[in-house]
Amino acid sequence: MNTPRRTNSAEASAAVLRRRMVQRPEHAGFRQRMYDIIFEADCSAGRAFDVGLLIAIIASITLVSLETLPAYRGMDATVIEGEAAARAMPDDANIPFWLIAGEWFLTILFTIEYVARLSCVRHPMRYATSFWGVVDLLSILPSYLVFFFASARSFAILRSIRLLRVFRVLKLWRMMSQADELADAVWHSRDKIVVFLSVVLVAVTISGTLMYHIETVLTENEIESDFTSIPQAMYWAIVTMTTVGYGDIVPHTTIGKIISAILILLGYSLIIVPTGFVSAELSSRNVGPEHDLHPCPNCGVSRHRRDADYCYRCGAHLENHSPDEA
Repeated sequence: MNTPRRTNSAEASAAVLRRRMVQRPEHAGFRQRMYDIIFEADCSAGRAFDVGLLIAIIASITLVSLETLPAYRGMDATVIEGEAAARAMPDDANIPFWLIAGEWFLTILFTIEYVARLSCVRHPMRYATSFWGVVDLLSILPSYLVFFFASARSFAILRSIRLLRVFRVLKLWRMMSQADELADAVWHSRDKIVVFLSVVLVAVTISGTLMYHIETVLTENEIESDFTSIPQAMYWAIVTMTTVGYGDIVPHTTIGKIISAILILLGYSLIIVPTGFVSAELSSRNVGPEHDLHPCPNCGVSRHRRDADYCYRCGAHLENHSPDEA
């Protein structure tokens, strides 16, 4: 008998295959061949296309990152003419020509690739509105928006999302079944997580309000309080409970420091709670081969031993439990 993990992997693979076949052209020809090259990695041409695409994406991300260096964005003017002159200069004042030319060359390639994807799928609008279709569009859109908004150039870094295609290139789609299993465990633990977050929210509200009143009332006049409002105090409580501790808002009173210490200890004890919920859910799903997945006909509970004749919860007879295998 297959374990649930193997069953989930097979179902996930079958679902992925069905989604691919929906978009594959029905009739053999140029469009079907182009679809296999662009969307599949089973053939040598498709694998070469995906590897080349990943290299182009990495090159584009590198170029966009280099364009943000201070030496290429007019920052040298701060030394000569001051900060006002630097702000007056355009963002791409010192960007080398080879960076701009390389970025536009890759943008044109990605545009041609996007048009090719739309032209070879069976339902272009379905692909355009899908996750990967939106990602492909967002990867080229910022480069064209730079004509209207100069700051849009840096948003081309969204192309890094396309690096997720490495899962398909390296035949790692089987890992997605594990991701589905983790997501399913989180979803089944949602009630406990909601209760946990509600408790945290109440603690943040109470501690933030308390610290605001303590720091504004008890702080000496010569020391200006950092807690200027309750929302800001709640922000401090969140930063403190998560043990991040930016240090931009700190208590000055003795009572405030004591409350801060208590909140830090409370954060240490609470931060592992959601992990425990999900871990317990994952452990309950890890059914060994000696267990049978058939549910009890009376109460519906599963995970019985394969040699069990009666339900361990309600005692009902298991009429449909699997017999022992040799």
